[in-house]
Amino acid sequence: MPIDPQQLLAVAREEAELGRAEGGVPIGAALFDRDGRLLGRGHNRRVQDDDPSLHAETTAFRAAGRRPHYRDTIMVTTLSPCWYCSGLVRQFAIPHLVIGESSTFTGGHPWLAGHGVRVDLLDDPACTALMTEFIRQRPDLWAEDIGEPSTSD
Repeated sequence: MPIDPQQLLAVAREEAELGRAEGGVPIGAALFDRDGRLLGRGHNRRVQDDDPSLHAETTAFRAAGRRPHYRDTIMVTTLSPCWYCSGLVRQFAIPHLVIGESSTFTGGHPWLAGHGVRVDLLDDPACTALMTEFIRQRPDLWAEDIGEPSTSD
């Protein structure tokens, strides 16, 4: 039976909502095997753990644990992955990426597609609304998260 990307995205969206409730950046991710079995899930924890490396994709990847390879996995994220997280997908040869939205931020997914990663961009309205509201409410934290100067710099 084919896997429904919206069902996979629902797990990542739940994680994004958890991040928002904790006062962090509302981006969520999950790693699944090709059959749709959840391997790991997580959300951006940069603020909560005072650790700039804890992006949603990295927390989901770490939660999945060690595997002999990742060539049979699907990374699902609510937002187009930044260069850091795009590098993770490329480094570990994750062949399939499902993205909730990229209108608020377009990271490295076009580059990944150019390197053979299957990219499904869902243009999910709930993901877009979540990020749009966050960027409006916390522009300085958003600038910090994507490595750009804030309005206070």
